[in-house]
Amino acid sequence: MKRNAKNDSAPAPSKAILEQERKVLLDLGNDITRIREKNDLITLFKNRIKGLFYFTHTIITLIDHKDETYWPFLLDNEGSPIRTHPRYKEMVQAHFSLNDPFIQAVLHSEEPVSFLLEDIMDEPKSPPFLRVNYEGGVREILMTRLMKEGKPMGFIHLYSDRTDSFTAELRGVMKGFAPQLSSAVSNIIKNEEILNKEKEKSFLLDFSSEIAAVRTKEDLTRALRSALRKLDQNSGFVIRRINEDKTTLSAYVYDLGTIKRDEKALQVLVKTKYPINDGLQNRVLNSAIPLLFNVEREIQRGITSSYLALWKKMGFRNFVGVRLRNGENNLGILLLDIQEIKIELLQGICSQISTALANIMANEQVSKKQEEQAFLLGFSSAITKVRTKADLQAAIFEVLAQTMNTQLAMIRVMESDGIHLNVFMYDASLFANAKVNFDKMSGNTITVHEQYTAQVLASKEGVVFNVQEELRNGSAYAKLWNTTGYKNMYGLPLRVGDKNIGSIWLLADSLGPLLLKGICSQIAIAVANILANEQLIAYKKQLEIENDYLKEQIKTIYNFSEIIGSGETMQEVYRLMGLVAESNTTVLILGETGTGKELIARAIHNSSPRKEHLMVKVNCAALPANLIESELFGHEKGAFTGAIDRRLGKFELAHNSTLFLDEIGELPLEAQAKLLRVIQERELERVGGKQVIKINVRLIAATNRNLEEEVKAGRFRADLYFRLNVFPISLPPLRERLEDIEALAYFFVKKYSRNTGRNIRKISPRVIQQLRSYTWPGNVRELEHLIERSVLLATDHTLNDVYIPRHTDSDKQEQAFLLNRTLEEVERAYIIETLKRCAGKISGVGSAAEVLDIPGNTLHSKMKKLNITKRDYFS
Repeated sequence: MKRNAKNDSAPAPSKAILEQERKVLLDLGNDITRIREKNDLITLFKNRIKGLFYFTHTIITLIDHKDETYWPFLLDNEGSPIRTHPRYKEMVQAHFSLNDPFIQAVLHSEEPVSFLLEDIMDEPKSPPFLRVNYEGGVREILMTRLMKEGKPMGFIHLYSDRTDSFTAELRGVMKGFAPQLSSAVSNIIKNEEILNKEKEKSFLLDFSSEIAAVRTKEDLTRALRSALRKLDQNSGFVIRRINEDKTTLSAYVYDLGTIKRDEKALQVLVKTKYPINDGLQNRVLNSAIPLLFNVEREIQRGITSSYLALWKKMGFRNFVGVRLRNGENNLGILLLDIQEIKIELLQGICSQISTALANIMANEQVSKKQEEQAFLLGFSSAITKVRTKADLQAAIFEVLAQTMNTQLAMIRVMESDGIHLNVFMYDASLFANAKVNFDKMSGNTITVHEQYTAQVLASKEGVVFNVQEELRNGSAYAKLWNTTGYKNMYGLPLRVGDKNIGSIWLLADSLGPLLLKGICSQIAIAVANILANEQLIAYKKQLEIENDYLKEQIKTIYNFSEIIGSGETMQEVYRLMGLVAESNTTVLILGETGTGKELIARAIHNSSPRKEHLMVKVNCAALPANLIESELFGHEKGAFTGAIDRRLGKFELAHNSTLFLDEIGELPLEAQAKLLRVIQERELERVGGKQVIKINVRLIAATNRNLEEEVKAGRFRADLYFRLNVFPISLPPLRERLEDIEALAYFFVKKYSRNTGRNIRKISPRVIQQLRSYTWPGNVRELEHLIERSVLLATDHTLNDVYIPRHTDSDKQEQAFLLNRTLEEVERAYIIETLKRCAGKISGVGSAAEVLDIPGNTLHSKMKKLNITKRDYFS
């Protein structure tokens, strides 16, 4: 029940009562001006009012508008009858909702409002402190709102163990005193904020002075421990630093505070590298503000990092995570076992820790670098003078022996194929006790798949092989290493950028990884420069030759934009091309002259992994016999009369590409033998040269000859034929591709119309029929030339005439063939052939009857008589 007065019809207060109220308010106002601490306010209020009015105790609560709650601010601990209640501590620390009807009645009333606890304490949403007070003997509460700048800032609560304590006079005093009390509370809050800020400033100033003296990790630990003890006696901390791999964090400095130490767990925490992206550490590093974590809750969320389980085992419950950042760079994180701390204060602490941490890390780096700089500076100075392999070897031997007490076992460099490694440099004196075995093993060309080499090239900073361990594994290399007396073999990759160019092998008892990295990078650059200098002239000359060859090839490239043909025979060709294009298999293209063998070769090359390189073409029929070897394999300067400079052959030009040997059947037998060797060994020697050059060339050969007959006749080597005939592709003659003639004709008409400026858009049916009826001894090339001539002679937009030769050798051969057959057989065969060429059309324009120059009915009769059916000419 809400009670604003004892009796709504009570008479107005007497003059004496009003005077007493005024005096009380005046005395309270004078007393408030002397208040400095917040507890003084409750004492003053109680002492002044209790002599005039009856109540048990009072408190002041403040409103938090952000989360719509109110909470205890000033407490009358001495007078409170509930201070021994089990829930007293809970009530003191709790926040209560502003949205319950009880408090809303107070918020909307300008007068003090009283309530009987038994009427409201069990209502829905009623705050629990009402029942707690009732259980402590309180029966009535009087509440007056406190205002600031027209907005409620809190309440003053008066409690009584009677139901008649809150008289009209007391209500009048509370109403009159509320504004002064509001001002006093506001001043107290401001004074507390000022004092807290001064304390924080003083704390940060002292901490800054301590941090300024920090030079080592130990200094940082002491300074941080001292500062945190001032905030929380039980606090512990750990600073984790981002490791060089940029993917993990490790403990850098730490202090467990008062947590019971578990040495085994502690050692695990200190030595383990924890991934940054573990769902917790990355959140801290990505957050601009400190984050509060609960160990149990993070484990339940699925964070699987082992340190959470260890923390739980060691007794940690809650912790704060703060990123440590120097400028734009994350250095690490601070994990703090502390229950309560202001964010602004914590950020100020971490800002200074970050500066100190950056300085310590910088000092550590400086110290390490100073130790290495003298060595690397001397080595770098020696390397800068290197121009040859001998210079580099002298520089390496001197520096390694004097500074690092180690010796160079070997340097191997990668060949251009990216697989084989050859010996580049070694110290022969190192293996004097095992010279025979060393000479034998060092002379071998190894590959990137060799056991030790594969491990080294796959590593980031090299691999250390313990000689005795490798001996127990039965390694033949370890037996050789053991003769030197050193404990370890250090294998390191030589890289320029991200590319492996070789490996370096050093024998020593112990070597620092940072020094090794610096040495290898400089040796790698020196080796790369030497190799580049050795090959620069060769590459320059090769580029000049390739440029000339390109210009020549551009003029002679067969200018088809696509292959025309959709019939069954060509579909089979396409199928074979598709099967072989992606491989490195040698291809032999067979077919009559003019069938498009070079076009097929280019299509296979352009569909292969080698398409980024130029396909090199050699016309074997056009090569003079005395220059074939030089043209194919190249020659050295002075190899023969007229060889004024070194020349790269077509095989070298086609390295990592495709070499097309056209008209291979025309190659002389002597050249065939040398070609066979190159194909078998995948290596060659230039004319007049001694150097063996490895090549990676895919061969495509073509011929219009019957190589089997050539082998039988002794004009072509059988072994070379078998080497070339790995994957034969036979191109059909045009007379067997009648279905493609029309498409080819339109293609060439379009091509030459564009080239000559004509506008021919159509070919007459009669012309198509003429083209299909011709035997095409010159195949597609003959068709192309015939269309080109016909386009030039055309007079309108339709190609009405073609100029087909009337007598050819093939006609004579066909006549000779017919002489050996009966008249009926000849007539039947001729009619069937004509029907095939006319696509089965018997009569009408472009029909077989028109070609045979007989009436259609006559042709029907002859077909019936000769038993010619559709099966014969549509088969």
